Amino acid sequence: MSNKQYHVAVVGATGAVGTQMMQMLIDRDFPISKLTLLSSPRSAGKVVKFKDEEITIQVATPDSFEGVEIALFSAGGSVSKELAPEAAKRGAIVIDNTSAFRMDPNVPLVVPEVNENDLHRHNGIIANPNCSTIQMVVALEPIRKAYGLNKIIVSTYQAVSGAGASAVAELEEQSAAILRGDAVKAEILPVKSDEKHYQIAFNAIPQIDKFQDNGFTYEEMKMINETKKIMHLPDVQVAATCVRIPIMTGHSESVYIETDSTNVTAHDVKILLQDAPGVVLQDDPSKQLYPLPADCVGKPDVFVGRIRKDLDRDNGFHLWIVSDNLLKGAAWNSVQIAESLIKLGLV
Repeated sequence: MSNKQYHVAVVGATGAVGTQMMQMLIDRDFPISKLTLLSSPRSAGKVVKFKDEEITIQVATPDSFEGVEIALFSAGGSVSKELAPEAAKRGAIVIDNTSAFRMDPNVPLVVPEVNENDLHRHNGIIANPNCSTIQMVVALEPIRKAYGLNKIIVSTYQAVSGAGASAVAELEEQSAAILRGDAVKAEILPVKSDEKHYQIAFNAIPQIDKFQDNGFTYEEMKMINETKKIMHLPDVQVAATCVRIPIMTGHSESVYIETDSTNVTAHDVKILLQDAPGVVLQDDPSKQLYPLPADCVGKPDVFVGRIRKDLDRDNGFHLWIVSDNLLKGAAWNSVQIAESLIKLGLV
């Protein structure tokens, strides 16, 4: 990266992802000349420590982005739709962590290990993909490059932190209540806007977000559509089942793929992923070595294991993929996009 420093804004600075974004900026020693922290009126006025500096959070308005060069958004889709164009109009490059612009044909949807060059066609707004999509495409892109890819079937096991801080608090409260023998209140999951809610503690909920007319949930359709866009595979067959499970952080995925090539072994895939960018291979059944969500928390990588060839299809493979949904699935991928913009000379 160059020696230039940048005026950076974080929108949604007090949220789970916003907090992680600021920590990633520190961990990566991101070249910041000024940091502006923005939020809703509810959080405005709070003082947050960043390195040795105390910064007062301001209400996010269009004028907040005057002079900002890079704006990291993670404050909800409605906020992004309202303020991201305003930020871009004022010269900022927006990296948006919501679903507001992901499928906009004029907005690149970027995972740097997969499609970094798509950043060249941004028009002021760049979308950060869904957390579950990110970790899957990081693991699958090396396989696509080497052997082609024509089919993906994924089942996710997603942590409650993906539904926000209120869902984390709900899991804590429900778990404690059940262990005490008290009645359980289910208020948040599967989605805040639904009429019916189920307990998440000691349970698994096969619904994340609203159901669509085709029987898939919005979360599942995000994975399907985003994968095709990021990997530039409009005709690849993708199916997803997304499930919320009672763990705090770390999404897991069981993924079945079919390659174009048939002369491929599981060992070939392991060797390929062993040196893949952003991937950590953990695959030794003899030692019970495989990725666990509890072990990925706080780590920016995508962990892959349980790689095995399908018993019936010569071109079929099964993988187990795990990552911290708040880091690679959100904050780290956003900061990584910003680093790529600097590396490519686009900011």
